[in-house]
Amino acid sequence: MSKTNDPLATCDPLGFPRASLYETRGFQFEQVPKRMLELYQYQRIWREIWTDGRKLPTNVGAAKGETSDPRYYGYSVGEWADDYTFVVNTTGFNEAIWADEQAHPRSQDARVEERYHRLDHDSLELTVTIYDPKSYTKPYEVMKQVYTWSPRQEFEEQLCIPSEAIEYRETFRPAGQDK
Repeated sequence: MSKTNDPLATCDPLGFPRASLYETRGFQFEQVPKRMLELYQYQRIWREIWTDGRKLPTNVGAAKGETSDPRYYGYSVGEWADDYTFVVNTTGFNEAIWADEQAHPRSQDARVEERYHRLDHDSLELTVTIYDPKSYTKPYEVMKQVYTWSPRQEFEEQLCIPSEAIEYRETFRPAGQDK
């Protein structure tokens, strides 16, 4: 078996922000009372983005912190900066998960900012920036991309299935590598 600590190789959660960066497939937002839900096509995952005015938690994982354990997708709060820009900030991460597919780190206390800006009826620009003084000397913009809305798009079922991942790794092992 090839040696890697990539969570994707064992179908572990991609976590955040990697789920927004890695092979971004379909995603959509659903507004419900007091929060926005972001739905990801890959792995059928959703995130809660609180829009009720609460602040980001502090001391995540501390014995007497105001929140519980660190999370794969962190704790998110969002607000509208203007009529066309939704800004989401997230913190409280499980540090075992990579920030992106190149294995860049981010600490539990990192803050990730997403800016979803509507350019026109069919175009949405997403900018993702990591603020993490424990891992970086300055803010790190990991993504800036424009998405085009497809009105007839339906989510496909795209799941990471451990048995299929093992079969794939066994079938496509690099040449000369023993089992």
